[in-house]
Amino acid sequence: MALRQETAETLALGALEWLVGNEELLPIFLGSTGAGLDDIRAGATDPEFLGSVLDFLLMDDAWVTAFCDAKSLPYDQLMQVRAALPGGQAVHWT
Repeated sequence: MALRQETAETLALGALEWLVGNEELLPIFLGSTGAGLDDIRAGATDPEFLGSVLDFLLMDDAWVTAFCDAKSLPYDQLMQVRAALPGGQAVHWT
């Protein structure tokens, strides 16, 4: 079942909050994206930015597991949330 964008944005905001509170992972996110703390504050209301946060977390199964465990979410929930945000649609190359 597809998530509504509003629900996806709320869950993605939770992922951003979790990321900001993660002292080990936040510097990796900032370094790999070039974002600063001001960008994070501004991006908290931007569905595309929230999607990029999820793209980052989805790069590593350990990050997905840690986030989902912290939020008591099923492990596949993060991918469903990403699909509901701008840019998260499946690409069909044929």
